[in-house]
Amino acid sequence: MFGDGDNGWLQELRRTHYPAERNQVPAHLTLFRQLPPSVADELDHRLSLYAATPPPRATMTGVMDLGEGTALRVESEELEDIRYDLAEALRGLLTPQDMAPWRPHVTIQNKVQSRDARRLQTALRATFTPRPLAIRGLATWRYLGGPWERVKAHVFRG
Repeated sequence: MFGDGDNGWLQELRRTHYPAERNQVPAHLTLFRQLPPSVADELDHRLSLYAATPPPRATMTGVMDLGEGTALRVESEELEDIRYDLAEALRGLLTPQDMAPWRPHVTIQNKVQSRDARRLQTALRATFTPRPLAIRGLATWRYLGGPWERVKAHVFRG
């Protein structure tokens, strides 16, 4: 979850550029795409422990080409550490996609024509400057066959 100052403009970018019929969740930074329901209690416990610490520092560092979409690249050593710790704890339960190297980003456009994605990337790069990204908390979500439901939010201390 993003801090209030960053949440607003990221949500607006996504609302503006993400195809409305496919936009089922708010702008977000995904740590894992699919975890088994059997880890829900353990995950809740671990996220509560992380939330008892100060929020991780993060920076928006650039515009990413997703082929048929556009994202903003995020760098955060502290989020990388959280993700690594969780991956280690859940070893053997992760999908191949979640075991692959993590490329942190916020998707603001997806499933569009490549030329439309390149057009947006060009426009964003013309004015983009790296900036801090406020991380407010970690949330878990459940996929409901189309829409998503937020299960729980863990807000960082401080």
